[in-house]
Amino acid sequence: MFFEAEDKLFCCIGSLLPMLAPKAPNSPDSLERGYMIKSELVENTLRRIVSEGDNYGRAQLHTGEKVLVEYVSANPNGPITVGSARGGVIGDVLSNLLQAVGYDVCREYYINDAVNSLQMQHFGKSLEARYLQALGQDVEFPEDGYKGEYVTHIAKHVVERHGDKYLTMSKTERLKAFTSIGEREMLAQQKADLAAFGVVFDNWYSERTLHESSKVETAVGVLKDKGYAYEDKDAIWLKSTAFGDDKDRALIRRNSQPTYIASDAAYHADKFNRGFGKLINIWGPQHNGYIARTKAAVSALGYDPDKLDIIIYQTVRLFSGGELVMMSKRAGELIPLSELVQEVGKDASRFFLLMQGADTPLDFDLELANQQSSENPVYQVQYAHASICGILRSAEEQGVAVPDASKTDLSMLGHNSEVDLVKKLAEYPDEIISAAESYQPHRLTAYARELASSFHAFYRDCRVLGEELSLTNARLVLVAAARTTLRNVLAILGVSAPERM
Repeated sequence: MFFEAEDKLFCCIGSLLPMLAPKAPNSPDSLERGYMIKSELVENTLRRIVSEGDNYGRAQLHTGEKVLVEYVSANPNGPITVGSARGGVIGDVLSNLLQAVGYDVCREYYINDAVNSLQMQHFGKSLEARYLQALGQDVEFPEDGYKGEYVTHIAKHVVERHGDKYLTMSKTERLKAFTSIGEREMLAQQKADLAAFGVVFDNWYSERTLHESSKVETAVGVLKDKGYAYEDKDAIWLKSTAFGDDKDRALIRRNSQPTYIASDAAYHADKFNRGFGKLINIWGPQHNGYIARTKAAVSALGYDPDKLDIIIYQTVRLFSGGELVMMSKRAGELIPLSELVQEVGKDASRFFLLMQGADTPLDFDLELANQQSSENPVYQVQYAHASICGILRSAEEQGVAVPDASKTDLSMLGHNSEVDLVKKLAEYPDEIISAAESYQPHRLTAYARELASSFHAFYRDCRVLGEELSLTNARLVLVAAARTTLRNVLAILGVSAPERM
């Protein structure tokens, strides 16, 4: 259970401790008052953590409020890249945070699979060319095609399964078939790669269904009826300048094909119509210019644009041996997420991709992510948890159980390192709320590192076992509370909490 008043009290006490702690020379009354404040903080914090366990840090501030978080949404024409993976972990951990403060969260992946997508047509042409080449035909590869090895790999599988079946088709039918095959194969791989990364969606939403269900046509009709869509030069335009955009945007092209703005308008209307009171989109850096036009479409359709929040995350650069690793999907030099996870593991991949705010470019040091030392941030945090588990195992082997916190004299905990650790534990509930409300999941990686550092300082300065029983008991309660809190924050981050390292 969450006690908001207690959280404010703990936060207040934590912020005042440096001023209120006794400093020599000082009066006896001042010393006693400082000691009482410390004692209250220690006892209330540790007993609350033990009582709430896995629920420590969770709140019910937004119970009954529905939020849809849409993220990754990469085109199904290639593997999930490291760049898209950054959006994936931001979206996943932000969703965890929103759930932790009470929201009813839906995680959604928007599949850009409209039949008129030029990118998907280029992908289909690329796959068709590799298929024909695999059958021994001398065909030229499209200049705007995708040269990645994954295209050749899919084409060879098609040959293995179906032989020359597609040679009898007309070129139009064959291109359509290979565009469909490519999408199906890439979606399956994307889902598998994301799942191995710990990113799983509640819903995969197909753009094509918006067209097939006439939702795009309906949205354009609504915009016309409201006076925010007009015809000019054989096209239909959204009057987005009426909502602060720098120019009006095409909804329907001269060839009668809808643009992505028309699809996005229909998609966001559908989100609101499904009952979500808050929408969060997490987009890559190339989408920064789309914010104004998307909000304009939402406003023109009659929805509150303030209920749509858009997070733009910046680029990721990979370094290996001090050298920059280049990435390009079209040129076939991309770094798939699957290779990153294979290289450094899921935990390090997630933690490192979340160590900077979304609005800051991120440099990922592959060598550092593989180090088993305190220089590696995720290793430092996980090692702290493993050390805690080691202490508790040793206690159990010596026949010393973690005592009941409510019956333990916690006033024994007065060492500066003990109090500093308790203060850091007490910050956790407010840290969850702040990170959730500000959409800054990277704050938790910083908090986890600070908590691990506080524990390591305590472990350096304070022996847990082998002291007099009352002090050992108090420190065991503190250690158990540190384990609970560290495990809880790692769970929000989607990073494992190993018991041995």
